[in-house]
Amino acid sequence: MVKHIVMWMLKDETQYGTKAEVALRMKQMLEDLQGKIPTLRKIEVATEIFAASPACDVALYSEFDSRADLDAYQVHPEHQACVAFIKQIVTERRVLDYEI
Repeated sequence: MVKHIVMWMLKDETQYGTKAEVALRMKQMLEDLQGKIPTLRKIEVATEIFAASPACDVALYSEFDSRADLDAYQVHPEHQACVAFIKQIVTERRVLDYEI
């Protein structure tokens, strides 16, 4: 099983609204991927982060059966639509992928 974790810092203001507004929009967009991308087994998105080092505004945890499944998720059009939005609202991104 492959675990995919991403942490983002958001811009304070964007054309889409405040940090809080875009965090909620981002959370909904990402959670809506469940059931639309066959290789995505599980997804959780957090915006109420009370402890992180380094700090982050939004965190994603997802699971895949294999690296190939993660690769398929990455290029899927539904995921790419999220990426296009997220790139406009973030200042930092950290990612961790591992296999167990």
